[in-house]
Amino acid sequence: MSEPQPNQGPTGGVTPHLTIPSRGGQAAIEFYGRAFGAEEIMRMPAEDGERLMHAHLRINGASLMLADEFPEWTGEADIQPKGVTLHLQVDDPDEWWTRALVAGAVPVMPLEDQFWGDRYGQVRDPFGHTWSIGGPKKA
Repeated sequence: MSEPQPNQGPTGGVTPHLTIPSRGGQAAIEFYGRAFGAEEIMRMPAEDGERLMHAHLRINGASLMLADEFPEWTGEADIQPKGVTLHLQVDDPDEWWTRALVAGAVPVMPLEDQFWGDRYGQVRDPFGHTWSIGGPKKA
């Protein structure tokens, strides 16, 4: 989807904006759709026709922005994400966990019942970003 739409931007709060290494923006959109049920709100290709300038997705009711890396602007290439975890609080963490793994995510911390009351685990997506998945324990 590339045509502007009314109310296509985030509506408040903090919106993560991911840099996707190695021209993987298109693949990231597809992965997030399979793994987390992402809905694509809009996308804008770069002028070079090879990279993704901007995309806006909606996952679990929240906005996520992403773009391919542009080393000519940042001075960095092959950026490796670290130090940030994107959290998904969901109704059925086992379902979300399984869907993420089937789509190609790699477990980082096993999905288990935790002392604070949630069922919680972490995965790494194919682009290096860490996601945590949490929700109610099974009865």
